[in-house]
Amino acid sequence: MAMDDMTGNKPAPPAIELARDAVFLDFDGCLVEIAPRPDAVVIPPDLPAMLTTLAEALDGALAVVSGRSLRDLEHFLSGYAGPMVGSHGAEARGMDPPLAESPAELTALQAELARFAQTQGLLYEEKSHGGALHFRADPTRQQEVEEFTAALADRFPAFAIQPAKMAVELRPEGYSKDGALALLSELPDFSGRRPVYAGDDRTDEPALAWAEANEGYGIKIGEGESAARFHLPEPEDLRAWLAAAVRG
Repeated sequence: MAMDDMTGNKPAPPAIELARDAVFLDFDGCLVEIAPRPDAVVIPPDLPAMLTTLAEALDGALAVVSGRSLRDLEHFLSGYAGPMVGSHGAEARGMDPPLAESPAELTALQAELARFAQTQGLLYEEKSHGGALHFRADPTRQQEVEEFTAALADRFPAFAIQPAKMAVELRPEGYSKDGALALLSELPDFSGRRPVYAGDDRTDEPALAWAEANEGYGIKIGEGESAARFHLPEPEDLRAWLAAAVRG
């Protein structure tokens, strides 16, 4: 599906069809608002319980799919016990497989990222299977970060560059959110249902396009180009849309 930059003119998504849909949700910028630091996100107190109730109404067909480490997702969404995919599909809870083994050079890669962040005054986010450099505090550093991570990816071919919102991440080669959706959709709770994916940034576009191409639909949260046919302005709007399905 062709992408366009008229996201704000796209309609809000239809109501969730509990007997028909499988719902996949990104975390940062989607379920919760983006924070200045990855560890500073604010979790609405009722969010884990709402996700649990919605998952039960969907007969288990709900999963969180994020670039975050699985340990972070489990920490922030404590109380929600359903499937969760972290590190862009490289680690998961409730799926067998996939779980990627950490590439042999993970420690060396993370040391390089941490050293660069420290010497250059950038924010480094360590992940279970990689790491990210954030330049949200100073967007003028984007080119510098992109050049450094490109050179690092050349040196560490087991990792791939993953552009994100005001950040660049290195993740294991061969994993992606659309790949995670394809695998999730084969599980009994998800099989035969219409895929519905909500996401907010460039890392979500393959999954949004996958949902659109597989008889489902995508929901773009916030501004920007997207393959999704539907749009919601803010995470709070997505949470309200999810809560409406719980209320019936």
